[in-house]
Amino acid sequence: MLRLPFRLLSFVFVVVAAFSSCQKDDSVGKPDALAQMQADSAQKLSLVSAPGNYLAGKGTLKVKLPDTTYTFDATRDSIAFVNINIDGEAYFGLTAINKAHTISFGISSPGSPIAETQSSVAGCQFLLHTPADKADQEFTLTRNVVSKDFGTITLDKYNQDTLLAKGTFHTYLTKKNSALVVADGTFELKMK
Repeated sequence: MLRLPFRLLSFVFVVVAAFSSCQKDDSVGKPDALAQMQADSAQKLSLVSAPGNYLAGKGTLKVKLPDTTYTFDATRDSIAFVNINIDGEAYFGLTAINKAHTISFGISSPGSPIAETQSSVAGCQFLLHTPADKADQEFTLTRNVVSKDFGTITLDKYNQDTLLAKGTFHTYLTKKNSALVVADGTFELKMK
């Protein structure tokens, strides 16, 4: 029973790490137009080798905690829609890491992504690296003791024209030795 949550959290870490390497970085010198076009083409080709995994080119992913809303913007941050298979079981989800690599988020659901459906949350993690004078914060998925669930992901649209995915999620997170925190979010991601 404990193997499944561990695998899902491991999946979130692996995907965040993989897509953080795709992080957009303005600190590197600006290449000429031809070099930029070649770099963009290479990035697109590398994503083709992973069917069903997409790095968003435009759009936002918002995560609302009780005190703050965190927004990832695909034009500067790395946001991915992923599909994986673990031991014959399909999962889909979203991962995001901001440009400064100080905030990352991942959420997953069992099954395959289907537009106009609602599915349960299988894994979720939110990491916040705050300034040096404060401790890092790690929120992990927890079951709501009242509703006995982990939350839901609603996928309104998926893979339609340039729209990669649009929807909402509602889940429950906790920090070490802290109370349950409700996390709500929205996402609308485009390929270009």
